[in-house]
Amino acid sequence: METIILFAPLVGALVGGFGWKIIGEAAAQWITTGLLFLAAALSWVVFLTLDGPTEHIQILRFIESGSLSTDWSIRMDRLTAIMLIVVTSVSALVHLYSFGYMAHDDNFAGEHENYRARFFAYLSFFTFAMLMLVTSDNLIQMFFGWEGVGVASYLLIGFYYKKPSANAAAIKAFVVNRVGDFGFALGIFALFLMTDSIRFDDIFAVAPDLAEQTISFLWTDWNAANLIAFLLFVGAMGKSAQLFLHTWLPDAMEGPTPVSALIHAATMVTAGVFLVCRMSPVMEFAPEAMMFVTVIGATTAFFAATVGLVQTDIKRVIAYSTCSQLGYMFVAAGVGMYSAAMFHLFTHAFFKAMLFLGAGSVIHAMHHEQDMNNYGGLRKKIPYTFAAMMVGTLAITGVGIPLTHFGFAGFLSKDAIIESAWAGGSMYGFWLLVVAAAMTSFYSWRLIFLTFFGAPRGNKHTHEHAHESPTVMLVPLGVLALGAIFAGMIWYKPFFGDHKYVAEFYNIPLAEMAEGSDAQADGAEDNHGTSEDGHGSDEAHHAAFGGAPGEGALYFAPENHVLEDAHGAPIWVKVSPFIAMLLGLVMALWFYIWNPTLPGRLAANQQPLYQFLLNKWYFDEIYNVVFVKPAKAIGRFLWKRGDGSVIDGALNGIAMGIIPFFTRLAGKAQSGYIFTYAFAMVIGIAVLVTWMTMTGGAN
Repeated sequence: METIILFAPLVGALVGGFGWKIIGEAAAQWITTGLLFLAAALSWVVFLTLDGPTEHIQILRFIESGSLSTDWSIRMDRLTAIMLIVVTSVSALVHLYSFGYMAHDDNFAGEHENYRARFFAYLSFFTFAMLMLVTSDNLIQMFFGWEGVGVASYLLIGFYYKKPSANAAAIKAFVVNRVGDFGFALGIFALFLMTDSIRFDDIFAVAPDLAEQTISFLWTDWNAANLIAFLLFVGAMGKSAQLFLHTWLPDAMEGPTPVSALIHAATMVTAGVFLVCRMSPVMEFAPEAMMFVTVIGATTAFFAATVGLVQTDIKRVIAYSTCSQLGYMFVAAGVGMYSAAMFHLFTHAFFKAMLFLGAGSVIHAMHHEQDMNNYGGLRKKIPYTFAAMMVGTLAITGVGIPLTHFGFAGFLSKDAIIESAWAGGSMYGFWLLVVAAAMTSFYSWRLIFLTFFGAPRGNKHTHEHAHESPTVMLVPLGVLALGAIFAGMIWYKPFFGDHKYVAEFYNIPLAEMAEGSDAQADGAEDNHGTSEDGHGSDEAHHAAFGGAPGEGALYFAPENHVLEDAHGAPIWVKVSPFIAMLLGLVMALWFYIWNPTLPGRLAANQQPLYQFLLNKWYFDEIYNVVFVKPAKAIGRFLWKRGDGSVIDGALNGIAMGIIPFFTRLAGKAQSGYIFTYAFAMVIGIAVLVTWMTMTGGAN
């Protein structure tokens, strides 16, 4: 079953990419989509029936070189199962959605240019590469999938190859990700150097020893665990668009909207979070590196939220929202609450994919207009899209009943992360995430109000002809809406409940617990894990994760008490995200419903701040000055001086100077007179006799 899940998208990619000329473009679309739905259905079967220890399913021998022995095999545990349903479910729905969205694309010459089969082939190839990544049993296989999704991302972002901006965005995404991938590769090299293996089981078994060893890097000795964790996280920073390596993500919106939903909302950008959680047995022994993860994650969440406040392109708003939510996940992983990071990854896939697909439905209705300033009053024109976008907004902003387990998906998973940040002792992370929650609420409701409320703006003809998307585009929105509503409530306990629920879900052994703690833990769980005084119960305090590194899908060190401390957080910590959400909602109502002239006046009064946010903190401009222009200058110097003056000059000098000189000399020797040739023969004989005399004829 697992091999079918893995290879079904690859078969679809081959059929869509090479077989469509034989079976037709429509048949290729149906086959690729059908294979993805098959993979998704089997993934849900695996997820719901998975029980027991980690399973290894060998496919073939991969690489044999010296002491390096690598299999291509599937590592099937709870972490893999979560990623399988996220990747295949979103991909299958995106395939179905693309039937309607890509049916008539103005970027191609209608029926005279075949592009649909190629698009579906790229989607399926991306899905295969992503599945290769999440099912990997070693770092080489993971790196293979890691680079595969990079190639697929390049192809999909630049799918509109006739647009210079799309080509530039594809190159930018590819180059920036290579920076992060270089760090990832160094981390793999360091692990092989220290452990003589790249298999996860071998690495996890010796992970505690890495904390006691040092490694030389850049002329300095470093703690091996910290350095390796840092290098692996650099790879995660690139793929998951964290601060400093985030600049590719907004530009990637140049690709078709289904691409944004698949790659840049729910799947590829979560690969970095998956990597950190997969390597939790190593990360737990690298406290300094994990502190860096927390700081970068929190800063990214705050930065992206501030930029999202002023963007007007509907897809870019959601893109910065994605960047911000990924920061939340890294904060959870950084403080050691890996299950909370996976919880938000899981729920985020549903509501963020739905928001992107909903945005695509709006763009489709408005004839590819993406500027929200040209929207307004669309809720009656496209009611189903409006309903789906509302559900997604309620989920991402965290609407629910405080101090209970009832709410939209983002309410439970985001609150779990904020409580974990407080419990993990990162007040920097906690407060930035709370502030980011308020800004998330503001820009999310701003998107809703600008798009669906108020008077129509922009082109009158476009508004008059706005229409609801076809059913094939609305069905995926409805399915994702179910996940955005119920995913958090259904799976709260396995991801962030009491120790025994989390341990059972991830197959983590439990340490010894006090007598009768099972029953009391149930009671504590029903009360959000707290006793009547708002602090964790004494019995719950004795519950702890056990087992050796790698024994479960995740690893929590014995001194990691973040889960129980989060459940025992004070009331004000637990309600702070909800209050932040309300503040953001009220501000959005004030700015865009009650007093719509206020945003323009505020932008005019605070022009430097507005331009700072509108220009995304000037990261692109800074990188252009620091990296791009010097690189161009070096390239221009090597071109003009190195290639032009030295290489071309040398060749031209030989061809046009030296060779003609000797040619002229040789030409003078060809006089045509017999006595000239006789003289040359005499000279030759004299030279030969002289040489024979001086050397005695010896060789």
